[in-house]
Amino acid sequence: MNEKNEILKLFPQPVFKFKVKDYENLNLKLLEYIYKLQKKDQKGVKKSNVNGWHSQPFDLSNPNEIPNKFFSSINIYIKSVFKSYGWLFEGNKVKCTSMWAIINKKNNFNIEHAHPNNYLSAAYYVKAPDKCGNFKASNPNIINRNMYPKAEVASELNSNSAVINISEGDLLIFPAYLPHSVEENQSNEDRVIISFNLDILR
Repeated sequence: MNEKNEILKLFPQPVFKFKVKDYENLNLKLLEYIYKLQKKDQKGVKKSNVNGWHSQPFDLSNPNEIPNKFFSSINIYIKSVFKSYGWLFEGNKVKCTSMWAIINKKNNFNIEHAHPNNYLSAAYYVKAPDKCGNFKASNPNIINRNMYPKAEVASELNSNSAVINISEGDLLIFPAYLPHSVEENQSNEDRVIISFNLDILR
C-alpha cells in the first residue's frame, strides 16, 4: 500500500514584497515632500519609533499632492494582494485610513507593534542605505511565542520571527495584525519610509 506523507501548512502569515516601477523618480518627489514636513514639524509624534522622527498623518484631501499620486501609482500592487488573498477588489471601497513617514537616523529603530482596526498595512522604502535596519516580522500566535521546545535546526516551522532584507523601491504589504519591528539603523544615512493602512468599507 502506497502511503503519502504531507505537511499541511495552515493559516500562513503572508508578507507581499514588490519592487515599485520607476521608484527612483518617485522617491525624489517623496523625499522632498517628507523633509519639508519634518522641517515644519521637527518634533513629530511618538509611536513605535525610538528616537526616530514619525510624521503626523499625511493630508490626503488633495488628489494632486504627492501622497495621493504615490498611492495611485501602487494601486496595481494592492490589487495583486487582494487577488492572492482571493478577496473581492472594489476600488471605491478600499480606503487608505492613514499614511505617514518615518525617518530613522543612526541608532534609531522601531519597537514591535501592529496596526489594529485595519485589514492591511504597508511599508514603502524611500531611502534605504545598507545596514539601515531591515523589517522584522513576529509570530502573531502568542501561545507559540511563549512556549516552545529547543530547536535543533532552524526552520519556518519553529521560527517565531523572520527578517526581510529591504532596499529602496521595495513595497511590503502585510496583514495589519502582524507584529513587526524595525532593526537599528547602523548606517550613517537616514532611513526613510512611508507606511499606510488599508480598510475595506462595507
